[in-house]
Amino acid sequence: MNNALERIKRGTVEIISEQELKQKLSRGKPLRIKLGVDPTAPDMHLGHTVLLNKLRTFQELGHTIVFIIGDFTARIGDPSGRSETRPIMSEEAILKNAKTYQEQVFKILDVTKTEVVFNSHWLYPLGIQGLLQLASKYTVARMLERDDFEKRFNNDNSISLVEFLYPLLQAYDSVAVKADVELGGNDQKFNLLVGREIQRDYGQEPQVVITMPLLEGTDGVRKMSKSYGNYIALNDTPTDMFGKLMSLPDTLMYKYYELLTERDLNQVKQLHPREAKAQLAEEITTRYHGAEAARQARAEFDRVFSQRTLPEEIEEYTSPKKEIDLAELLVASGLVPSKNEARRLIEQGGVKIDGEKVASNKQISLTKEIIIQAGKRKFKKIA
Repeated sequence: MNNALERIKRGTVEIISEQELKQKLSRGKPLRIKLGVDPTAPDMHLGHTVLLNKLRTFQELGHTIVFIIGDFTARIGDPSGRSETRPIMSEEAILKNAKTYQEQVFKILDVTKTEVVFNSHWLYPLGIQGLLQLASKYTVARMLERDDFEKRFNNDNSISLVEFLYPLLQAYDSVAVKADVELGGNDQKFNLLVGREIQRDYGQEPQVVITMPLLEGTDGVRKMSKSYGNYIALNDTPTDMFGKLMSLPDTLMYKYYELLTERDLNQVKQLHPREAKAQLAEEITTRYHGAEAARQARAEFDRVFSQRTLPEEIEEYTSPKKEIDLAELLVASGLVPSKNEARRLIEQGGVKIDGEKVASNKQISLTKEIIIQAGKRKFKKIA
């Protein structure tokens, strides 16, 4: 059991409580390990996989994963870390995202050892009477102990009554699936602890809570998020995934090893940082795209960045305008998502035309074919 416990503890922020976890493991029966995810965006990124990797560890130790797709709770939106109320999502968007989540999680989890359930299956039938019974088990004062609610209350920012229900509904999920253990990011601690209390109220043994750290994105500062543009998506191409991982700050690389792999960190630290980073990038790219694609991505990266040559294949874009603003061209060709991002990249010296750095935004005359490089990894041949 000691080896199993050490594998479970790797990279965790907190286990509440470790003694209870030891007791559950000592019974020798498969535990039910819960993770709930609200499908609020279509793509999953490496930040999400911190929890999925821990679930995979539990699977390898013989336990059952209960992966809850929060199609009901996504309508409310998790208030964790939020300074304002989320807009309510449409059912169509939720179900579309839920489909992509199911496709992506099984790049990590073993489908034969995973129960996938939707929390609308028990939250809709709960009804108004059941909801009132659930709401009676917690007080407003206890809810306001939650850090983000307290800040919003003190700053006179609105908190909807529906948001107060969110932790209770997530807690009821634990009752519905009879969870022995629940995983979540360390920003989820309040919600997970409510689950323990509600299980007691419904006559169940309380779940053990395991919190994991939030993974910083490629900027090395903020948590990985699509809204920050610092994410590495599971659906990124092998070349993009490898290149983004190679752009990580050296100081963050070892955290990625700890949370996304099971490699011995002492052995990793014996490697030169660049080789350690390349091995990390190749291992993770292999996981999502296969060994051959990862090998080709590494070879392409070395060819482009070590030898300072252009990629062998560059996508082409034909502009309908022959006189065009550079920022507009960057967006139109798909090199950047917005004009604001284009201007920021130009000002930071991150745009080159035919190998020459561009100092400021300007009009471009497309009298001949040019190659534009945006950032370190993106190229477009433009006519």
